[in-house]
Amino acid sequence: MNHDRYDNDYIADILRSTKTIALLGASPNPDRPSNGVMRFLLSKGYEVVPVNPGQAGKEILGQKVYARLADIPQPVDMIDVFRAAEYLDGIVDEALALPQKPKVIWGQLSVRDDKAAARAEAAGIQVVMNRCPAIEYPRLVA
Repeated sequence: MNHDRYDNDYIADILRSTKTIALLGASPNPDRPSNGVMRFLLSKGYEVVPVNPGQAGKEILGQKVYARLADIPQPVDMIDVFRAAEYLDGIVDEALALPQKPKVIWGQLSVRDDKAAARAEAAGIQVVMNRCPAIEYPRLVA
């Protein structure tokens, strides 16, 4: 897939069908973008599971934090990536190793790795990169 531009229906369908989101790089700091996006997603009814090794076992916005994707006790529909683009390939590896693969890997603004995306897509996972669901949701769903 060409990740330079996405069809609005592609993004809207993902946002409408997603229920559970693993948010990688979640921060307890309310000034951090990941915290604001997590707050927004929770307000829209998504179940958001924060993932941050340094915060594991604590809570962010009332949600238990896990160290790794593999530690999350239930399947997730989407992985929302608040990590640098160079980590996306390893995140795809983690996603592919899960007992139940996510339906979507979503790279936040500036998070793009076309080779990692191609590997995920070859495994049947939809990919969105360099976008923010908190921007796309009001534009396409609300």
